[in-house]
Amino acid sequence: MTDGPYLRVNFLPELVAGDALAGAAVAVIDVLRATTTAIAALAAGARDVLPCLTIEDARRRAAEFPVGEAILGGERGGTAIEGFDLGNSPLEYTPHVVAGKSVVLTTTNGTKALLHCQAAAEIVLAGFVNLTAAADRLLKAANKHGGPIDVVCSGTDGAVTREDVLLAGALVDRIAGDDCPAIDDQAALARDAWRTVFGSGEDLPARLLPALVASRGGRNLSALGMQRDIEFAARVDEFQLVPRFDAASHSISPA
Repeated sequence: MTDGPYLRVNFLPELVAGDALAGAAVAVIDVLRATTTAIAALAAGARDVLPCLTIEDARRRAAEFPVGEAILGGERGGTAIEGFDLGNSPLEYTPHVVAGKSVVLTTTNGTKALLHCQAAAEIVLAGFVNLTAAADRLLKAANKHGGPIDVVCSGTDGAVTREDVLLAGALVDRIAGDDCPAIDDQAALARDAWRTVFGSGEDLPARLLPALVASRGGRNLSALGMQRDIEFAARVDEFQLVPRFDAASHSISPA
């Protein structure tokens, strides 16, 4: 595609002012693991996901629900929070556990990035697990609202992470195609990084997993014995579901 909305990538939330996203269609990405987990929870039948910035906020919001209607999930430093029902592993969010319930979620990086983007016209959550559906939704949202597309990477503790940059590049590649002038430098860098590793398109699953394992987030999870979470995050197009964040209700539900 050579025509279409301007596409920008932000390697960290701190690199874009929140009000600069007004009118934009935004994808927030935290491959390892917040956005992947939110996608998995909704695909498993959760009523919605309620992101909270702090542990205290999450506890308060969960307490507002009748007993048995909310699941309290999250992590700090990659590990589950004491007293919470679940951590931040997508494998924990099964239909048996979350179907029909609200998931109150707080994470180290992903929920912070999401809440930073509230001025946007539309906010969706993307992962490799919903790559094609997320790219399609972003383009439709941008055309609907008439603004740019912004991809906002969560990073890890204020540092750029390879896993998020690779997903950003994959989204740019799906949306902008070849030789599209309407992308910024960070989008071009992300797309180049993606194409350098996966440009041939051959045997993508086998090539993606080692790249995620070698990333900062992957190394952190491997050190915690959470290799299976990385494997789950590498399942390209596992779901067609695209979560959408509603800033008015502070809730995430299928778009």
